Amino acid sequence: MTETGAVRTGPPGVLARLPGRVPPLVADAALAAALFLLTLGPGRVADGTGFALQTALVLPLVWRRRAPRSAFGVIAAAALAQWLLGVQLPADAALLVALGTVTARAPYRSAWAAGLVAVAGAVLAAARWAPEGRFLASAAAMTAAVAASALLGANTRIRRAARAERLARLERDRDERERRAVEEERARIARELHDSVTHGLSVVVALADALGHARPADASAVTARIAETGRQALTDMRRALGLLQDAGTDAGPGDDRRSPPGIGQLGALCERMEAAGLVTRLRVDGEAAGVPAAAQLTVHRLVQESLTNVLRHAPQGTRAEVRVSCAPGAVTVEVTDDGRAGGTGRRGSAGSGLGLTGMRERAAAFGGVLEAGPRPGDGWRVFVRLDPGGAS
Repeated sequence: MTETGAVRTGPPGVLARLPGRVPPLVADAALAAALFLLTLGPGRVADGTGFALQTALVLPLVWRRRAPRSAFGVIAAAALAQWLLGVQLPADAALLVALGTVTARAPYRSAWAAGLVAVAGAVLAAARWAPEGRFLASAAAMTAAVAASALLGANTRIRRAARAERLARLERDRDERERRAVEEERARIARELHDSVTHGLSVVVALADALGHARPADASAVTARIAETGRQALTDMRRALGLLQDAGTDAGPGDDRRSPPGIGQLGALCERMEAAGLVTRLRVDGEAAGVPAAAQLTVHRLVQESLTNVLRHAPQGTRAEVRVSCAPGAVTVEVTDDGRAGGTGRRGSAGSGLGLTGMRERAAAFGGVLEAGPRPGDGWRVFVRLDPGGAS
């Protein structure tokens, strides 16, 4: 019995799911029954005609929300028949309820038309039943009741529209948060891939260059290093790509995604750099066991990217030193080298590119600020202090 053209405000699916709501049809039926009983009594409905009019005035309230204009039209017709028959009934209050519903739910043009019909009915009722000399006062009082009903309906419309807008805004905000989360996850995976692939390829290229100058006796060792580095790069890449899978996917007992690299793997990292031709010294102070796994992964990636930059941009014979200090509430990382700091490649890597940009983002995730720049004299320095307890 739903009318075409009725105004729908707000997402019905959301409103329908609100808990503890009485079904509208049940609430409207209860309202109609209550109004029927309250206006039914001795001296009010004297015969069958009055009872029929009483029913015709009240019964349409049952579908007032599903078809507000139809309900108002039936009640108005019953009120007109009542006026023509000269039967005065308190159930005329149903017309005010129907008017408020039309004002709250129907298009504005229908609301204005219903309001004019209700005002005309108030004037006709005052003309017929007002005490002598009280026509204007009665008409004014009933017109005020009509206006109050219309205002209550308009207020309901405004509140419903505001609520619908609030719900729509919450849904838009939720969608925006989900979109940002996806973008951040993609950026994080891109950093993981960049760090692992760039490091692995840089080491492989350095080892391949060294292979051309190696003695036959050392060639097999260099080749083995290349293969080992390639396998490690593939493992890191699979781990990063594994982040794209659902969190609920069961991992096998040998799944590398369960053991991301951390501070404990820095020694193996430095060995790979040494094999590629970069003499690297590592010093770790404090207990790394108390540092969260996510912070340890960040430390590992910061050192890995820093050493990769040294390998790519510093001249042959450069020496690097890595210092990691683990203290309660803080982890400091410092990577220095004694190569020439004035190279064009080194300056470019400091100010742009995904490498240092990703390093700064990793540091910021743990409340750290990355410092990268030339050392006095020759060399380069990367320093960051992380706050594992303040991860964003």
